[in-house]
Amino acid sequence: MTKLFGTDGVRGTANIHPMTAEMALRIGAAVGRYFRRDGSAVHRVVIGKDTRLSGYMFENALTAGLTSTGMNVLLLGPVPTPAVGLLTRSMRADLGVMISASHNPAHDNGIKFFGPDGFKLSDQAESEIEALVEGGVEATAAGDIGRAKRIDDGRYRYVERVKSSFPRQMRLDGLKVVLDCANGAAYKVAPETLWELGAEVIPVGVAPNGHNINQGCGSTHPELAAQTVRAHGAHVGICLDGDADRVILLDENGEVGDGDQFMALMAARWAAEDRLKGRALVATVMSNLGLERFMTDRGLRLERTAVGDRYVVERMRQGGYNLGGEQSGHIVMSDHATTGDGLMAGLQFLAEMIRSGKPSSELLHQFEPVPQLLKNVRFETGQTPLDTAEVQGAIAQAEADLANGGRLLIRKSGTEPLVRVMAEHEDAALMERAVDDVVMAVERAVQP
Repeated sequence: MTKLFGTDGVRGTANIHPMTAEMALRIGAAVGRYFRRDGSAVHRVVIGKDTRLSGYMFENALTAGLTSTGMNVLLLGPVPTPAVGLLTRSMRADLGVMISASHNPAHDNGIKFFGPDGFKLSDQAESEIEALVEGGVEATAAGDIGRAKRIDDGRYRYVERVKSSFPRQMRLDGLKVVLDCANGAAYKVAPETLWELGAEVIPVGVAPNGHNINQGCGSTHPELAAQTVRAHGAHVGICLDGDADRVILLDENGEVGDGDQFMALMAARWAAEDRLKGRALVATVMSNLGLERFMTDRGLRLERTAVGDRYVVERMRQGGYNLGGEQSGHIVMSDHATTGDGLMAGLQFLAEMIRSGKPSSELLHQFEPVPQLLKNVRFETGQTPLDTAEVQGAIAQAEADLANGGRLLIRKSGTEPLVRVMAEHEDAALMERAVDDVVMAVERAVQP
């Protein structure tokens, strides 16, 4: 059996292996058996989802698999991924499940798992679950089959938790905010939260139909929100992705501020208040060299991990750090949440605008980024595009060319069949040539 789990759960195109109803049922049974190994009678799991049409299919299939092993299932409906982490812990569940493919198109879907502590499962746990899927599990006795129940107030519990991370007595009165929910999981909770705190909310991407999640909107397509910011004279734009665990911010001119700029802002602020644990920020290998220099200049450290917010969280837990994230907009503030939370991060930025009295354009330009270029090459299942001599030679040459003052990063995506080629260098022309040479070599390697 091929490996099921990638960098963020199981993911793929709906109705194509591994994202089929049959496989979801088997995964549900396997994970149910995994969490019932102690043999105790009462076990529960919470399941959330985003707004993809296939979410109904996977919700039902997972519920069938889980209840067949005696798990009681609590169905939250459409809620952000961080809400599942929060409610798994607060509802004393053994397991949390989020059905979402995050920023991917509507035809994709995925399944993410959270342990009873609200954190994503370890690689070891995922490997054991994969073994159970492959080997099959024995269903429970008829009298021990689990029950399923819909929880109607899950999103309200999440809204209150997010608001509790916002400074007491502070309000957002007078702040005009464009809020792009990507037609995804936060289409209700995000506007409600900002409105309750006093902001004038201009919503975008709040009309999901099962097919339009992330379509021309959200954190991966902020152009519509940028136009809306300029058209309405808004002070700031907040763009979430399909499951609202990441955020991209827009200033009053509609210009993008990525996760690196936001993390620099928060790290400097928290360090000044002696709140930045370990005087360190945890980010991935994708974060800009400019962020690293920003931290070093202030006597702070940047700790890098592999790509994926789960690896950021693992390093934060190991080192006792409380701030981390990814350039793509996953922001993890472990004092408040167990995973990336785009809405919570957006609120922290609004709080800093209120506190400082500075415009979003100033706050979103904490450092001058080193020129960075990322290009993707798609490949077919079964291909090994990085193993050919030509590709290896192109990579070695590019690394040599960029060695003085830059870097090259080549990796396979953990969520899509893509090779990602990223480089940084002060000499933008040299950087572009290096990336193009590697990309062309990989493209030749994947040609039929």
